[in-house]
Amino acid sequence: MPIQKIDPPELAPPFGYAHVVIASGTRRVYIAGQTGTDASGALVAPDLAGQTTQALRNLLTALAAAGATIDDVVKLNFLVVGFGPDTMNDFLGGASAVFPDGFPTP
Repeated sequence: MPIQKIDPPELAPPFGYAHVVIASGTRRVYIAGQTGTDASGALVAPDLAGQTTQALRNLLTALAAAGATIDDVVKLNFLVVGFGPDTMNDFLGGASAVFPDGFPTP
């Protein structure tokens, strides 16, 4: 099955993977895990809220490169170092900066 790989210039250059892969024939899009970094690969914030905001903005950029939106997403996974009850508000605060009307659920 042929695939199309997309690496949007707004995202840090990947090493050994593509940010976006589209499987032809199914229009299934896979987005690589996104982080709190800018297009140069620099961390944009020292805190979980700021990094969450940037990672979600990067996700939206990757989706747009594939011609998709957050409404097309069927599954999200979050991997957060040191995540626990005491960091939940920071995570949700970062998400609300991108989704002020509430976090979309697939």
